[in-house]
Amino acid sequence: MHKSRHQFSAIKKEGLYDAIYKRRDVREFLPDPVPKDVLARVLNAAHHAGSVGFMQPWNFIIIQDEKIKEGVYQNFLSANQQAAQRFSGDKGDLYNSLKLEGILESPINICVTCDSSRLGPHVLGKDTIPETDVFSTCCAIQNLWLAARVEGLGVGWVSILNVNQLKEGLQIPKHIIPVAYLCMGYPQEFLDRPMLEKTGWAKRIPVEELIFTDLWGNKPERD
Repeated sequence: MHKSRHQFSAIKKEGLYDAIYKRRDVREFLPDPVPKDVLARVLNAAHHAGSVGFMQPWNFIIIQDEKIKEGVYQNFLSANQQAAQRFSGDKGDLYNSLKLEGILESPINICVTCDSSRLGPHVLGKDTIPETDVFSTCCAIQNLWLAARVEGLGVGWVSILNVNQLKEGLQIPKHIIPVAYLCMGYPQEFLDRPMLEKTGWAKRIPVEELIFTDLWGNKPERD
């Protein structure tokens, strides 16, 4: 069996996979503040994500002002009321029972944005697939999420928001894309499974069902 000289030690591998498998979308937080050095490490990890053409299109708006958080929370309530109308019956009851944000409870909110104009009109690798700047920003978000988990911090992504209202409330320029609104803090707990799986909203799809060989739809041969 080939053994790469570049692979991590067993204990470092275990730590990485632990962070991946134990990452959760957290909604309930303790009021304890996040130390500045911890936040700095998490943001620096996010900043070291890969990006198309090395354009590093992200910015991080750190939100701690209670009035601003309250405005975002009101935005959520309005958007959530509309979203709830799309589900009925048992699914609607389950939707209304779910806690889908921790905006006011979390000590820190972070809005991660994408600046498509960074490095000018032509970026290596981006001209053919323009959306790669947003994809790159998502890589930074995942880095942030995993680094937060390593530090014992919880992160929750709030996607039920009116984007135009969010941009107005945070004074984000027109050409900047808000990619993620995150709640961060020390969690009340880390669930053993994702909340939506635990509550029966959805099931994890077996990875074997998602893998094709060479062409779409070609299932790998079983050993």
